[in-house]
Amino acid sequence: MADNTKIALITGGSKGIGYGIAEVLIRDGIKVAITSRSSVAAELAAAKLNEIKPGYALGIAADVRDLASQEQAVATILAKWHQLDYVIANAGVGHFASIQELTPEQWHETIDINLTGVFYTAKATLASLKQTEGYFISIASLAGTNFFEKGAAYNASKFGLVGFSQAIMLDLRSEGIKVTTIMPGSVATYFNDHEPNEKDAWKIQPEDIGQIVADLIHMPARTLPSKIEVRPTRPGGK
Repeated sequence: MADNTKIALITGGSKGIGYGIAEVLIRDGIKVAITSRSSVAAELAAAKLNEIKPGYALGIAADVRDLASQEQAVATILAKWHQLDYVIANAGVGHFASIQELTPEQWHETIDINLTGVFYTAKATLASLKQTEGYFISIASLAGTNFFEKGAAYNASKFGLVGFSQAIMLDLRSEGIKVTTIMPGSVATYFNDHEPNEKDAWKIQPEDIGQIVADLIHMPARTLPSKIEVRPTRPGGK
């Protein structure tokens, strides 16, 4: 692009962490495509983001569990903006239950979205990122290194995601593509049907994760923070 504007794709960007990242990147002068399984949710979120900077957001319906859907999302971005510089693999889901109650459907949805979905996101975007020597950032969790009761599916997906992200970091850095995984603790989001409220003020806010992404993008090119753990400064607001 003649104006050298950078382009980002954020999966699961219609709310929560993904939306917070989109807000920060747009304010930083980066155009952002956000995906959601719901076309209505994607378009509504993009319309709200375009109030920050008109023409800087694009909403796309795409399911991270479907490689063809991911590839079509990338094709849509390239048709509109002709390049892809940053990919933030953020889409995620959580089912929390004892292994005795955890259903096969819950297991497969968690693994398919949180882990296989990131694999598909990578497969759909790496050719474009290679052209721009871009950046692939996965949003994992502290649950990717700290196991907990009723977390079998979620822990498995996030432990796997951390390992996947670090392995592809080694695969891709010689190709000029940076890879980082961000591992947040408690974040004030809509995750697991939670409705953010004033009691969440002590938690990490979605825009805080957005600032970490922006800071990564602006790191000197020779330096790669490949894994970042981030926690609330005061647990429980103490």
